[in-house]
Amino acid sequence: MEAAGSTVLWRLLKPATRDRTRAVILPGGPPFTLAFFANEEMDRVENYDTMELALFRSDEIKRSLLSDDWKED
Repeated sequence: MEAAGSTVLWRLLKPATRDRTRAVILPGGPPFTLAFFANEEMDRVENYDTMELALFRSDEIKRSLLSDDWKED
Protein backbone atom coordinates (compact mmCIF):
# COMPACT_ATOMS: atom_id res chain seq x y z
CA MET A 1 0.00 0.00 0.00
CA GLU A 2 1.12 3.53 -0.71
CA ALA A 3 2.08 5.59 2.31
CA ALA A 4 1.39 8.96 0.65
CA GLY A 5 -1.95 8.30 -1.06
CA SER A 6 -5.13 6.34 -0.90
CA THR A 7 -5.12 2.69 -1.93
CA VAL A 8 -7.96 1.02 -3.82
CA LEU A 9 -8.52 -2.43 -2.31
CA TRP A 10 -11.12 -3.65 -4.79
CA ARG A 11 -13.60 -2.54 -7.44
CA LEU A 12 -16.87 -4.27 -8.23
CA LEU A 13 -19.52 -3.93 -10.93
CA LYS A 14 -23.16 -5.03 -10.91
CA PRO A 15 -23.73 -5.94 -14.58
CA ALA A 16 -27.54 -5.75 -14.43
CA THR A 17 -27.53 -2.10 -13.36
CA ARG A 18 -24.00 -1.00 -14.35
CA ASP A 19 -23.50 0.23 -10.77
CA ARG A 20 -19.93 0.35 -9.52
CA THR A 21 -18.47 0.25 -6.03
CA ARG A 22 -15.00 0.29 -4.53
CA ALA A 23 -13.21 0.13 -1.18
CA VAL A 24 -10.33 2.49 -0.43
CA ILE A 25 -7.88 2.83 2.45
CA LEU A 26 -7.24 6.53 3.05
CA PRO A 27 -3.74 7.74 3.99
CA GLY A 28 -2.72 8.08 7.61
CA GLY A 29 -3.50 6.15 10.72
CA PRO A 30 -4.09 4.98 13.24
CA PRO A 31 -6.98 5.07 13.12
CA PHE A 32 -7.00 3.46 9.68
CA THR A 33 -9.81 4.82 7.52
CA LEU A 34 -11.72 2.56 5.15
CA ALA A 35 -13.99 4.36 2.67
CA PHE A 36 -16.60 2.84 0.40
CA PHE A 37 -17.68 4.56 -2.81
CA ALA A 38 -20.81 3.81 -4.86
CA ASN A 39 -20.99 5.22 -8.39
CA GLU A 40 -18.19 7.71 -7.64
CA GLU A 41 -19.86 9.06 -4.49
CA MET A 42 -18.65 8.34 -0.96
CA ASP A 43 -21.10 5.93 0.63
CA ARG A 44 -19.56 5.54 4.08
CA VAL A 45 -16.34 5.78 6.06
CA GLU A 46 -15.22 3.51 8.88
CA ASN A 47 -12.22 3.86 11.22
CA TYR A 48 -10.25 0.93 12.67
CA ASP A 49 -7.48 0.66 15.23
CA THR A 50 -5.42 -1.72 13.08
CA MET A 51 -4.87 -2.20 9.37
CA GLU A 52 -5.75 -5.88 9.80
CA LEU A 53 -9.24 -5.00 11.05
CA ALA A 54 -9.78 -2.56 8.18
CA LEU A 55 -8.74 -5.17 5.63
CA PHE A 56 -10.91 -7.83 7.28
CA ARG A 57 -13.93 -5.51 7.12
CA SER A 58 -13.22 -4.69 3.48
CA ASP A 59 -13.06 -8.40 2.61
CA GLU A 60 -16.28 -9.03 4.53
CA ILE A 61 -18.15 -6.37 2.51
CA LYS A 62 -16.66 -7.64 -0.75
CA ARG A 63 -17.76 -11.23 -0.04
CA SER A 64 -21.26 -9.99 0.72
CA LEU A 65 -21.48 -8.03 -2.54
CA LEU A 66 -20.10 -10.91 -4.60
CA SER A 67 -22.81 -13.16 -3.20
CA ASP A 68 -25.35 -10.54 -4.34
CA ASP A 69 -24.36 -10.79 -8.04
CA TRP A 70 -21.61 -8.15 -8.09
CA LYS A 71 -18.56 -8.99 -10.21
CA GLU A 72 -14.87 -8.01 -10.15
CA ASP A 73 -14.36 -4.86 -12.19
